[in-house]
Amino acid sequence: MDLRIFTEPQQGASYDDLLRVAKATEAAGYDAFFRSDHYLKMGSADGLPGPTDAWITLAGLARETSRIRLGTLVTAATFRHPGPLAISVAQVDRMSGGRVEFGLGSGWYDAEHEAYGLTLPPLKERFDRYAEQLEIVTGLWKTPVGSTYSFEGEYYRLVDSPALPKPAQSPAPPVIVGGQGKKRTPALAARFADEFNLPFVDAETAAAQFARVDAAAGEIGRDPKEILRSVALVVAVGRTEEEVARRASVIGRDVAELRANGLAGTPAEVVDRIGQWREKTGITRLYLQLLDLSDLDQIDLIAAEVAPRLD
Repeated sequence: MDLRIFTEPQQGASYDDLLRVAKATEAAGYDAFFRSDHYLKMGSADGLPGPTDAWITLAGLARETSRIRLGTLVTAATFRHPGPLAISVAQVDRMSGGRVEFGLGSGWYDAEHEAYGLTLPPLKERFDRYAEQLEIVTGLWKTPVGSTYSFEGEYYRLVDSPALPKPAQSPAPPVIVGGQGKKRTPALAARFADEFNLPFVDAETAAAQFARVDAAAGEIGRDPKEILRSVALVVAVGRTEEEVARRASVIGRDVAELRANGLAGTPAEVVDRIGQWREKTGITRLYLQLLDLSDLDQIDLIAAEVAPRLD
């Protein structure tokens, strides 16, 4: 079971805060450090000192870390044009020595689009653009050096692109697709995804969606086992009940609710909970949503007392 630390810096974090967490993640032996791609806080958080750009952050972390994988859950297709996005991600992959993973989603948070002058099209158009972006970004990366790439879609047109630079990973960084859509999402995952992720759902919902992805893969002749299964869950792990309650309180959550919907409790409880998830869904990767970025002790606790018991 791969364990990855997943952060939500739009809630209030500087680059230096993220760097501390990323270095602690690497030192503790985790598989990866991931972040969301948002420009506006959610809920009651103050969001200070303001948003950090996901790919600029990851470029910095690429030079400040040496082992952990780096990526987004997930970059919004509404934020960037696919051509420049392919360039940015390929460059960060080279800067990291081939440690980038590329999560891409359709975009959804209307308030951040309004706040920063971004267009959020209606759902169907948004998903159509998302599908074209997946095809373009992966197509640019996989075009052989010396050849050109062209694309004629409803929303994007590329003509004789040199399709450079190439990422360090060949033919491309792993692509992460996710979401609960019952038809188009599984179909896109079957075509493009190396990993399918479901954030903040229950195990039964996840199992049903994973089954849809498997069916969609089978329909196009792809082995469903090629698509890794993962979920993201919020964490509040403590050595004692008091420590669990304190961690839940800091992030404004109820312990009972976190036990039901996330990974909360003592290390033994959380190991058992992860085992239940694995049995019900077949996941092999977990993104641990760390909402208190000052709590490096929790990173060390999970690495020391949960991770070794998952083998």
